[in-house]
Formats: sequence, structure tokens, C-alpha cells
Amino acid sequence: MKLRLVQIFAIVFLLASCGGSGSSETESTTEEMTTETVQEDVPAAVSLELSSNDQMQYDQAQLRVKSGQEVTLTLTHTGQMDKAVMGHNFVLLKKGTDVAGFATDAIAAADNEYIPESDAIIAYTGLIGGGESVSVTFTAPEAGIYDYICSFPGHYSIMRGKFLVE
Repeated sequence: MKLRLVQIFAIVFLLASCGGSGSSETESTTEEMTTETVQEDVPAAVSLELSSNDQMQYDQAQLRVKSGQEVTLTLTHTGQMDKAVMGHNFVLLKKGTDVAGFATDAIAAADNEYIPESDAIIAYTGLIGGGESVSVTFTAPEAGIYDYICSFPGHYSIMRGKFLVE
């Protein structure tokens, strides 16, 4: 009787292990492959560091990202001067923006840290002084070349760069 129970268990075990295992592994593998494919289409988030100083300079003339990527940009002012005298920010402008015209509008926006009311802005940071840092997070726009500037009065002509989106 014990031998017969052992034989029955062995047969049930073999049938159970042969039947469902192959199909479930295939489904699992297919599901994992689909998830990986979707993740490859969405660019990973990126953190960018940009420094500015008391000589009205950014440390990089180009920043590069991928379209649709979540971007966190941190601006650091490595100088010592107060933001009222040597304030810096980062303003990313839409393609085709008249940079000089935008900078002229920014001068009139002193009470808004030199950020004018404008639909030309993609992203911007607050104004910072020596020893301070500020960050902004945004989604990278469509592929193309965009301008970024410091909108503090008189800075844009020197403090500017290209934001390259692939």
C-alpha cells in the first residue's frame, strides 16, 4: 500500500512539473523582454552640474541631453559676491527666441529675479549669489539646439551656452 502511494505521488509530481512549467517560463520571459524594451525607449533621468563665478562665466558652453529625458540641472555660484551685485541664474529658452530681446525684457523684471513673463522659457532657476546652489527639474524638449543664458542685467552676452538635445 505504501509503495502504491509513493508511485501515485511520483506520477502526480512528474505530470505537474511537466505540464505547467514550460508555458509559465515562456510567459515570464516574454513579459520581462517587453518590460526591458519599453524601458529602453524612455531615456534615463540625468543630472547636470553647471557652475558660475564672479567673472560672469559659466564653466560649460554646451550641455547635452536626450529628448524626453528628465533633467535635473544644478547651478552653483562658486564666487563670493552677493546676488544683488553678481547674481546668476539659468534660463533655458525655446528655439528661435530672440535672446537679446528676452534679455532686455528681463531687465524690467527685477522684482521677479529677472525672469520676465514669457512663453519663450522652457525652464529656469532662481537667482543665486556667491556660495549658493539651486536646482531645477524639467523634461528635455524635442531634438534641437537651444540657448541658455543668465538673465541678470548685462550677463547674457557672456553667460550663455547651447543646450543640445538629441
